[in-house]
Amino acid sequence: MHIRELFPDVITEDLDYEFKAVLNSDKPVKWAKTIVAYANGKGGVMFVGVSNSGEAFGIDLDEIDKTKNLIAVINDRHILPHARIQYMMRSVDEKAEHFVLAVRVISADSIVRYREGDFNETVYIKGDGNTPPATPEEIITLHKRKFGIDNETSEIRYDENKWTEYIAMCREYRDDSSAPSLKDLQNEEVVSKEGFAKSGFLMFSDEYERDDSLVCCRLWNGKQKTGTVLDHDRFKGSLAKVFQDAFHFIERNTRTGWKKTQHGGRVELRAYPKEAVREALVNAIAHRDYSIAGTQIDVDIYSDRIEIVSPGSWLLPKSYKEYPVGSIPSIRRNTIIAACLDIANLMERGGTGFQAMVESYKDSEEHLQPVVSIYPGFLNLRLFDRLYDEHMEETKDPIAEEKDKLVYVLKTEGPKSMKELQAYSKYRSRSQFLREIINPLIESNIIFRDGKVRSPRTLIRLR
Repeated sequence: MHIRELFPDVITEDLDYEFKAVLNSDKPVKWAKTIVAYANGKGGVMFVGVSNSGEAFGIDLDEIDKTKNLIAVINDRHILPHARIQYMMRSVDEKAEHFVLAVRVISADSIVRYREGDFNETVYIKGDGNTPPATPEEIITLHKRKFGIDNETSEIRYDENKWTEYIAMCREYRDDSSAPSLKDLQNEEVVSKEGFAKSGFLMFSDEYERDDSLVCCRLWNGKQKTGTVLDHDRFKGSLAKVFQDAFHFIERNTRTGWKKTQHGGRVELRAYPKEAVREALVNAIAHRDYSIAGTQIDVDIYSDRIEIVSPGSWLLPKSYKEYPVGSIPSIRRNTIIAACLDIANLMERGGTGFQAMVESYKDSEEHLQPVVSIYPGFLNLRLFDRLYDEHMEETKDPIAEEKDKLVYVLKTEGPKSMKELQAYSKYRSRSQFLREIINPLIESNIIFRDGKVRSPRTLIRLR
């Protein structure tokens, strides 16, 4: 009988399952390292009474008792901290004389080691077909994944003059437009009682320059990445600045339209609800796995949707398919980063961010509702354009869209210099930008120059 007849989800050995004929008591490290590796990872199952090829021959009840006792002894004497283990038995014959013993190892909250002697400890991790000792670099990464990268106390004392971008974000989003006090930060354990910043709070400081805060934004001409990139930018620095920059990139590259009311009037309708965009960005920053080197948050704007992809596995006890978007529980990967966003009134304690996205789309059709997709190591939040008309796709005027975008920038952000406005556009040639965009808008009496034509101090204003 093959193991899949007893456990349908198990076909062969992989990162989640391992087969053992018996457990050798003379050299326990050969199988105990699997328990350690599963505890250090996302958990897994070791099947006893199964050949390498997956043939389930089973072991008798006496052997099962001896196996459980052996595991208990090794777990008590050699595995620190002790692994959490659950057992399950399934019969392989009609008389129920032989059984496969499933040893399920639960993912540990801390790093688990195998100890031989007083000074010889080894951290094992699960590889593809093997269980090697972890390298120093892998142990550091494992520590970050277990404990987060953000809750260690640094040697840098909090000084509000070094957190001006974070304070500005707090003033913008807090209900009373106030800056957080030192007591506020200490109550949330963002700053220690002695006044030192936690490592996660350092990521909000003005001087933060590491690559792990990188957000890459792109505007595509079409529904796929095979189209032309109309606008792009890379934002790095404090998480406060990165959030604001990415939000403004989306704002300037999405549309605002109008919707008729029942009484003959009309109301403004944004392609993407502001609340949904804000919550999606906050979620990406708060829950991304900062321990995965060489990755970033990607924001891709297509003609019909926005996709915000952040690195990190799913931190939920069930498959993501079992959670509707509006009922996803809040399990925080980075407690200090989340607390910083709490203080700024950008992240709800009750985990209602996903619900806020759904609520902002409540008047939209079913096919426009936000979607969460999970891939190995990544989470993708997809928001759909409420103004998108597939039949208008081929008749879009890119110059008209550029004009509308710049008018919207002037309307929402106020007067800008020529150089600042060009930075919002897809144009790299100043003369072409003037010829196709600025001069026609001036001739149409929509905008005007406030100052001399060639002066860099001259501002462009709406009439």
